[in-house]
Amino acid sequence: MAVGAGIGPGSGKAYPGKLTFKVFVTCVVAAMGGLIFGYDIGISGGVTSMPAFLKEFFPDVYRKEQLRADSTNQYCKFNSQTLTMFTSSLYLAALLASCFAATFTRLFGRRMSMIIGGATFLAGAAVNAAAQNVAMLIIGRMLLGVGIGFANQSVPVFLSEVAPFKYRGALNIVFQLSITIGILAANLLNYFTAKIHGSKGWRISLGCAAVPGAMFVLGSFFLTDTPNSLLERGKEEDAKKRLQEIRGVDNVEEEFDDLLAASAESKKIKHPWRNIIKRKNRPQLTFAIFIPFFQQLTGMNVIMFYAPVLFKTIGFGDTASLMSAVITGLVNCVATLVSIAVVDKFGRRGLFLEGGLQMLISQIVIAIAIALKFGTNGNPGDLPKWYAITVVTFICIYVAAFAWSWGPLGWLVPSEIFPLEVRSAGQSINVGVNMIFTYFIAQIFTFMLCKLKFGLFLFFAAFVLIMTIFIYKLLPETRGIPIEEMAGIWSQHWYWKKFVPPPPPTSSNDHKKRPASGDIEM
Repeated sequence: MAVGAGIGPGSGKAYPGKLTFKVFVTCVVAAMGGLIFGYDIGISGGVTSMPAFLKEFFPDVYRKEQLRADSTNQYCKFNSQTLTMFTSSLYLAALLASCFAATFTRLFGRRMSMIIGGATFLAGAAVNAAAQNVAMLIIGRMLLGVGIGFANQSVPVFLSEVAPFKYRGALNIVFQLSITIGILAANLLNYFTAKIHGSKGWRISLGCAAVPGAMFVLGSFFLTDTPNSLLERGKEEDAKKRLQEIRGVDNVEEEFDDLLAASAESKKIKHPWRNIIKRKNRPQLTFAIFIPFFQQLTGMNVIMFYAPVLFKTIGFGDTASLMSAVITGLVNCVATLVSIAVVDKFGRRGLFLEGGLQMLISQIVIAIAIALKFGTNGNPGDLPKWYAITVVTFICIYVAAFAWSWGPLGWLVPSEIFPLEVRSAGQSINVGVNMIFTYFIAQIFTFMLCKLKFGLFLFFAAFVLIMTIFIYKLLPETRGIPIEEMAGIWSQHWYWKKFVPPPPPTSSNDHKKRPASGDIEM
């Protein structure tokens, strides 16, 4: 069977231009949208492990913690659907927001969508910090979710459209780096605020979400929209000037002509949501659905959402569990830097496959380690220090694998593969599926931990194996291909060429035809 990697890296047009300082700063500012997402992922797990927070809002869970009423089953002591609703309500709101964020982004631009997202996130931070009951907590979380829905819809597309194609992978992954920085910052803050008596600690943790929110809003005000978005809204002269600015050269005619052609095609599409389900868009739609689906079923968000809760469940004390979460957050951040360094050298497929294999091995080892010590009744007795260190080490190995593969690539690949006419709709589907399964996993995690026990890690390991095979068989390499030239990779892939016709012949004045796919026979 032929398993194609698609078009060889680096083929296609070599547009003039360079990585300018302006583009770098622009991408860093835009990627601050990842800070708000990451901060929230990191903060919720730490707050829900704080006794003062549990005592005020979730007294049943607090009593289990204090009285050890079910100490023979550590797996089940955090099993509260109300508690998990506090975490997961954000992702339900983000899902709903992503449904109309696509239309908003298309009509008003990527920049305006980012500003709206940041402002809504600020409102959510204020409500959560002032919360007096569970209802206020959930309302605040839902406002945060609307902000994240808008930001996750617009930022990856913004980065892919602004970045030169040779550096698109690295600059897009700055978004994921910002997520990991946000997670690390939240874990560090939780570690210190947990030592504050009374309600001040958790209020500080929740209220400080306003800091990355304010940074994102302020930075977005100073950005200019992408050339693609300006053309989409009929601002041709502004689009050309913007392209010259971000490429650092005056000679942008070839790239601009291609953007004009793509824009003209996109304007023929009156109903992008209807067009995205057409046969020719089948490959992109498939990956916009299955990449975020599999990304959530790696189990990574379980680690990030509930790291302190998870570490407490497997025998760590309150402070030790928060410190372990800080360690995993640091590993997550550093490993993302590795992805930035290598993604445009070694490609997307290689990182997907290596990361999947490393996560699979780590999850099996973690499951065995927990099974040997905890069994099925969840009573470990005295947990030796060396044993705890071993578990944390393999969790860090797992986190590192995700951080340089499925974490950043889950945002990069869907944002770069769609044609302009359905790009906003495609990214909305990507965000929507991501949020559906983030919500689903967050809502049922404590129940699954109670029922599956150490088998929870094997559950996620099975999906890691399936998704690695999925990538190996079906994903072509997209490294080094201009974003408006991406359509050609599908018509040369061993499987997707059944759905996508080859591009029309080019004229003598156009670039040379791409080389044939370097399929791998097996």
